[in-house]
Amino acid sequence: MREQGKIDEMKARVRAMFEAGVAAADPARAVSESMDWARADPPGPGGKWQVVALGKAGLAMATAALAALPSDTAALIVTNPENAQGAQSPAGARLIAGDHPVPGPGSQAAGRAILEALARLGPQDRVLALISGGGSALAVAPSDGLSLSDKAEVSRLLLGCGADIAQMNLIRQQLSRLKGGGWLAASAAPVTGLILSDVPGDDLAVIASGPTVAPIGTRAQAADLCRDLGIWDQLPASVRTHLGQPEPTRDRPQARNRLIGANGISVAAMLAAGAQAAPFALSGDVGDLAPRIVALLADLAPGTALAFGGESTVTLRGDGLGGRNQELALRVALLAEQAGVSGPWCFLSGGTDGRDGPTDAAGGLVDPQTCESIRAGGEDPQSLLANNDSYRALRAGGALLMTGATGTNVADLAILARG
Repeated sequence: MREQGKIDEMKARVRAMFEAGVAAADPARAVSESMDWARADPPGPGGKWQVVALGKAGLAMATAALAALPSDTAALIVTNPENAQGAQSPAGARLIAGDHPVPGPGSQAAGRAILEALARLGPQDRVLALISGGGSALAVAPSDGLSLSDKAEVSRLLLGCGADIAQMNLIRQQLSRLKGGGWLAASAAPVTGLILSDVPGDDLAVIASGPTVAPIGTRAQAADLCRDLGIWDQLPASVRTHLGQPEPTRDRPQARNRLIGANGISVAAMLAAGAQAAPFALSGDVGDLAPRIVALLADLAPGTALAFGGESTVTLRGDGLGGRNQELALRVALLAEQAGVSGPWCFLSGGTDGRDGPTDAAGGLVDPQTCESIRAGGEDPQSLLANNDSYRALRAGGALLMTGATGTNVADLAILARG
């Protein structure tokens, strides 16, 4: 019982560190602190502001921006269903719930609304683009000759083949009228962007597939990447045809873009809460990442917590339910058990948006008893892992990390601790 008490105390401390990291990604505060810069290029005579907020933090970002803009400002907000449900949108703003992680009818309606809003503007107007993670799926406008089902199938294939976020966006940009600078091509009004990063390296062209930034690749590069990822032959025929066509010439004016929040800021907040910096980031496939994390336990001093940030990938081999954070946590629990790691420890891995994959969990929080608890719940953790069914396993072991929607998204955070 004394050992369990130590573990519970340690898990509460780790959970508090994670929450400090999420709080540091507060999108409303980040926008409010950047509005003087955003207003430096105001509308011309007869013009007005048009706010377009896209992403999981869209509602909070738009609310903060509208508080600092004139009352005649128009606003369109596109966010995920969890953050939109029951939410009170700012006065005069239109709120649309897109679909995530795979685009759906809501995403198509959102994409159409964005293009219509931008098309109404003239050179005297100004666009304030508020971009955060999740935007790639939440709003879609397929290129000519492609359908929503074509794009959804591409997203499904990319999610299942272990593609990282940069690879996904290079391909998705070539299939869209919104991504890769599409907002610039659609608007006659200058665009100012405030961007909350959910990707490692904070490349503005990758966040939400870069709607206010020039594309990161070409159609030919996207086709080659699909071949390298082993999904080319599985792509819809219309997509293969589209990627094989000559590159169109687009006139994309430059935008003023500013990064206002990132994963590194959240990691710094966890360090300020008592953690130490981990020797590597969350990156690569969880099957390769988990052994590296467990190996750190051998030399981790009692009372020490290591903070990680980044975004891993997961390769789907089964049809179970879960996400990269849940599978990483389950793998760490299994490997630590197999290695016979002694003494109290715990590992938390979670998405800062509060949702990991197509589940209601943010991730997992595991300890030395997790695998045995899963078995006591009537489940086999190894078999469930083989089927990518980490949600079912962690639920049986009481190890799901549940936070609810957070209203922000700066990729993933993780903490490894010794009691």
